[in-house]
Amino acid sequence: MDKLTHFDETGRSKMVDVSDKEITLREAVASGVISMKPDTFRMIMNKEIVKGDVLEVAKIAGIMAAKKTSELIPMCHPLEITNVEMFFRPHEGESSIEIESKVKVRGRTGVEMEALVAVSVAALTIYDMCKAVDKAMIISQVKLMRKSGGKSGIYQI
Repeated sequence: MDKLTHFDETGRSKMVDVSDKEITLREAVASGVISMKPDTFRMIMNKEIVKGDVLEVAKIAGIMAAKKTSELIPMCHPLEITNVEMFFRPHEGESSIEIESKVKVRGRTGVEMEALVAVSVAALTIYDMCKAVDKAMIISQVKLMRKSGGKSGIYQI
């Protein structure tokens, strides 16, 4: 594929017409990292942040964000998402938390954007809940890890 699908022949933006696409099981996995001060990491792991259980709230935020992606990204199709899973992998030595989302749908278009939005919003939620103790947190490496289903087949890093 060597053309951008969200533009017509005159260069104007458009929503991709997926009417004729086959309904298949589609899945996407995205990941990202939030890095912080060692004290902030310790507080999150020990559930000492006064706003609550940071990773549990970030999990819920990520799931909600995946379901709202079409309201945030202008050309995304509203989808009947069938499953969203969020995973958090703490890395004590780096004072960071790897965030991963896995999103599934049975539909005519993929869920890459939903997975990426889920990771991004989960990371932003961690930042929001901890910014009182650490404004220097860094969100990085947000990327699509894998996608499957549909005409283009499997993509994997």
